[in-house]
Amino acid sequence: MATSTLNATPRNETGKGVARKLRSAGQVPGVIYGHARDPQPLTINAHEFEMLLEKVTASTVIELNLGGITTRTLMREIQRHPFKKQVLHVDFQELVAGETVTVAVPLRIVGTPEGVRTGGGVLDVVLHELTIKADPSAIPDHIDVDVSALTIGHPLHVGDVALPAGIEVVGDPTQTIATVSAPRTAEETATSEAAEPELIRKAKADEDEK
Repeated sequence: MATSTLNATPRNETGKGVARKLRSAGQVPGVIYGHARDPQPLTINAHEFEMLLEKVTASTVIELNLGGITTRTLMREIQRHPFKKQVLHVDFQELVAGETVTVAVPLRIVGTPEGVRTGGGVLDVVLHELTIKADPSAIPDHIDVDVSALTIGHPLHVGDVALPAGIEVVGDPTQTIATVSAPRTAEETATSEAAEPELIRKAKADEDEK
């Protein structure tokens, strides 16, 4: 389980005007909520938060130091300005032991597929994270996906992945994670290369007609 720490300060004032003042002062407004607590407004240092975002994922457990009390949380929503990099608001969910949570975990591809080694195929990874249910103490920082036995034309599905104990997949088990495509033949490559000049010539001919 990957963890990181972050300091936060409780706040009593809320509203759009208050939020704007906080952002102008280099702070990010946020809230922490959980099963057995009322939502608690808070603020965090904008620079510290941006530094944190560079080294965590959605499955990282954030040990939030709020008013001297440390609470294990997950970041659930980060609102950003439409065209600036500025973070506008962040939601934290308190984690409770024994209470499962749903979280997206990154997939880490391991090994070289047989179809690449012996058949010259090309590995295509189409799914980069997996949504799971797990106890907070069992959330992995990533899930290894071994593609060593993958051959050309036989995709690897979510249901094929060996998961750590206590983890349940959320979603379609038949969803494809990765596949190995056959290598392109010399004829296919030549056809593809010849097609582009033809399109260019056609476009120029259309311009001449105009």
